Amino acid sequence: MKKKVVYGSIALIPILAAYFLLNTKKTPSIVEKKVNLERTNLQDDSLITLIAVGDIMMGTNYPNNSKLPPQGVNLLDSVKNYLRFGDITFGNLEGTVLNSGGIPKNCNDPSVCYAFRQPTYVVDHLVDAHFNLMSVANNHMGDFGEEGRKATCSILNKNNIAHGGLEIAPWDTMTVKGLKIGFTGFSPNSHCQKLSNYDLLKSTVKMLDKMCDIVIVSFHGGAEGSSKSHVPRMEEIFLGENRGDVYKFAHMAIDAGADVVLGHGPHVTRAVDYYKGRFITYSMGNFCTYGSFNLKGISGIAPIYQLQLRRDGSFKSGKVIPIRQIGEGGPLLDRKKSVFNEILKLTQTDFPEIGFTMDDEGNFFFK
Repeated sequence: MKKKVVYGSIALIPILAAYFLLNTKKTPSIVEKKVNLERTNLQDDSLITLIAVGDIMMGTNYPNNSKLPPQGVNLLDSVKNYLRFGDITFGNLEGTVLNSGGIPKNCNDPSVCYAFRQPTYVVDHLVDAHFNLMSVANNHMGDFGEEGRKATCSILNKNNIAHGGLEIAPWDTMTVKGLKIGFTGFSPNSHCQKLSNYDLLKSTVKMLDKMCDIVIVSFHGGAEGSSKSHVPRMEEIFLGENRGDVYKFAHMAIDAGADVVLGHGPHVTRAVDYYKGRFITYSMGNFCTYGSFNLKGISGIAPIYQLQLRRDGSFKSGKVIPIRQIGEGGPLLDRKKSVFNEILKLTQTDFPEIGFTMDDEGNFFFK
């Protein structure tokens, strides 16, 4: 028989005190609760969490400061809680980092030619958002010549952000949870490792595979614009330039030993692929681009990919966090989740053989 408990006025004091403390404590918002729950789920020491996004150009001080965000604004503040989940957090740095100087590139057609020179404070914002891996292989890394390339690599080195893809910085490594991670990047542009140089791709990946536990390959390739969302499985020519056969490149990289292939360059989101148990994305679109990019329609929506990899680099699970850029640019969480349908439609059309599906929360699966 249970003993009957009678509460006197003295016995009620600690109960009332506890009630008061619980009900005066700040209640986390729905977003905070969700972020904290996801952080717990992603912090599994048996897995490597890779966060990956597309193009980053956080304003240019050339030819003047009119294309910079307002003073004191950090464009990444609204999404940095999602970026900080990563053991590895990756983006494509679309433009040099240099406060002044450098020799601007010459443009045959100024209407389709831009020169980006990001002030050095943008790297502070990248560090604050936990970016620790960057591609520097793209068409804007040469906007201010050798001085711009060297200055960019120097400031990334000083801030412990691994990077690769240039002739002067072809590959890099980092250590995560006791595993050595190798990275290299390619693009069709001058002073970068050439996207069409398959022998260099294979030799670099094989070299990294021998010395590293996981190998990540990035490419800046494919035609650009809202009409170029599909992966044609052939070479793409855009503005007279061969932008590569990104399908052949990605599969060749994995055949050589790569574990993840991350694509960017078309300025729109493209399909994902699944090959030999490894994850491929052919374009992650415009992630954080301020002042000089077309952000209309599908050009203004993009994914944050949250990938969980096994310790051999194979794909375990994936999730998309949807973002949207409006106005001059800068990522915001997209409540409409517009990029979900874009990724689902493109992948099921371009790669029906991989059996891609996605649920309402952005978790995606392969058959």
